[in-house]
Amino acid sequence: MTVLVSVNVGLPKDVPWRGVTVHTAVWKEPVAGPRMARRLNIDGDGQGDTSGHGGEQRAVLVYQIDSYRYWRRHFGWKGFTYGQFGENLTVDGLPDDEVCIGDRYRIGEAEFEVTQPRVTCYRVGLRLGEPELPALLVSHHRPGFYLRVISEGFIQAGDSIVKIRTGPHALTVADTDALLYLPGRDHGKLRTAIRIPALSPGWRASFRELLASSDAGAAATRAGPAWAGFRPLRVTKVVSETGRVTSLHLADVEGNPLPAARAGQYLTLRIPAAGKPTPVRSYSLSSPPAAGTYRISVKQEPHGTVSGYLTKNVHPGAVLDVAAPRGDFVLDEDTTPVLLVSAGIGVTPLLSMLHELAAQHSGRDIWWLHGARGPGEHALAAEARDLLASLTRAHEHVFYSAADPAGQHDARTAVGRISKETLSALAVPADASAYVCGPASFMTDMSEALSAYGIDPARIRTELFGALPPITPGLTGKPHRPVHLPPGPAGTGPLVTFARSGISVPFAAGLGSVLTLADACAVPTRWSCRTGVCHTCATPLLSGDVTYSPDPLERPPEGQVLICCAQPRTDMVVDM
Repeated sequence: MTVLVSVNVGLPKDVPWRGVTVHTAVWKEPVAGPRMARRLNIDGDGQGDTSGHGGEQRAVLVYQIDSYRYWRRHFGWKGFTYGQFGENLTVDGLPDDEVCIGDRYRIGEAEFEVTQPRVTCYRVGLRLGEPELPALLVSHHRPGFYLRVISEGFIQAGDSIVKIRTGPHALTVADTDALLYLPGRDHGKLRTAIRIPALSPGWRASFRELLASSDAGAAATRAGPAWAGFRPLRVTKVVSETGRVTSLHLADVEGNPLPAARAGQYLTLRIPAAGKPTPVRSYSLSSPPAAGTYRISVKQEPHGTVSGYLTKNVHPGAVLDVAAPRGDFVLDEDTTPVLLVSAGIGVTPLLSMLHELAAQHSGRDIWWLHGARGPGEHALAAEARDLLASLTRAHEHVFYSAADPAGQHDARTAVGRISKETLSALAVPADASAYVCGPASFMTDMSEALSAYGIDPARIRTELFGALPPITPGLTGKPHRPVHLPPGPAGTGPLVTFARSGISVPFAAGLGSVLTLADACAVPTRWSCRTGVCHTCATPLLSGDVTYSPDPLERPPEGQVLICCAQPRTDMVVDM
């Protein structure tokens, strides 16, 4: 019989750890008698880090007594106390490899639904004095899981646990956890997971993001960068595209051909002359992928120190420090229709994709949708039009948000903005692979419009300039904080530069990891696993060297770093 062994609660407290103070409620204690299970938690319980714990989808955490016994044998512990894994309910039964997402159970007076695995977090390792434990919970397939409270009611130790409904698609907690955190994931199971209504929105979003990374992009990432760190490239030509956009053509200083990039990838530049500490910025390639040279097209921002320097102070003959092409926002090798949607300077990576399609004499159905304020701010328009004209199945539609006083419009241009209604009016194919690039608000609106129109979210790929938005499994709608220097005295360690966020900070002893420093600076992190096992938290390392503590179960590919357990050994630049 499946039984509730113990009900455990605890309130947040401050705990010193590695020279910093951690606000956590991972310390749970057993309680006697009945406790009310409410929509957001059990009476007397709380969460210290609401970014990874708590909320309606994660109201109650479950862990099994069988896993207690397993870890006691593994670590040689003499005994244990219920609640020490941070769980609210210690249960006899309900193993992670049998319980499925969407299963429902009655315990006492309350009814619960399984929503997601535990978000593996360093705090459980802190609580038990085993830093590698978060990684082991994943690799040994014993994470535990969260419950949503369907019907509130009293529960207590000794209550029977009765299964009252089986979740759809029979995806177990252990399999769901492995899909996010372990390599070799099954894309069929990913597609199954996003169809399970009970799976928490944050996990579904994470799985959609994984599906949106094309196999070609993943292969490009695994292959590693064409060179390590930064190398000098010479500016051979500077071209004014519009009043605010300038293209810089780059070549090898010895005249040798540069390695081919993937269409849609970007370059990262280090520009010492533009300020102190040395600023680092990334720009999408707008050139043909295999031209032997590179081109970036830079928009001068009103208060952009680096963009102003590049557009005003760089001339032919100048030498710039450049990291190898990177990025998995790349054109797939499918035969389905291609939808290239951009706004403003977001046209650059899509133009590179268009170059690749033209070079292949592609027979795919190609739709080019671009938005700009007007013809005078429509960068690279003639080049795009010539490429589209060379393709037999190309469709061009340009939208100007401001009316052109000169009336320079034809059948391919219109006044307005791209929207769901636009997609419907144009009869864009719903089976297209969509690539979207532009300002953040445009990206959000277009992703929603494309999905509402009927395009599979897994086939909508996006590229955002600047810092990437944080993605935390099980969490949606987290408030954005501006990037800033960390509080307290400056560190004395190696300089860590977060390239996309535009901030450089000396590493301080006791911080623990690059991820901890990123959190202190409000730098968005793509995956906050904090385990040292999750391949999806690997971040491009543009330059520098790191050490790991604890040592990850599997090292990331060359040119990447696991920020969750990395400490800088030298000055480093990461693509965050």
